[in-house]
Amino acid sequence: MSKLEILAELPKLDLADRREIFDRMCEMQEQDLLVGTGATVEEKALLDRELEEYRQNPETGSNWNEVEARRRRVSRP
Repeated sequence: MSKLEILAELPKLDLADRREIFDRMCEMQEQDLLVGTGATVEEKALLDRELEEYRQNPETGSNWNEVEARRRRVSRP
């Protein structure tokens, strides 16, 4: 299946199926970042800036559990 065919089919899926696909894509992107093959120069620069900002002001950040809880609240129908 081509990328164009996949993109054309996405709007036809129900919300649960789109969420499953989105979650899987996020997992794949995370894995690419972890093994060092997926981040672009721009993404690396953004991550470096965010890390430096966190180091300078750690109390402004959120831990992963807080981020995941917000993501789940936003993604509920």
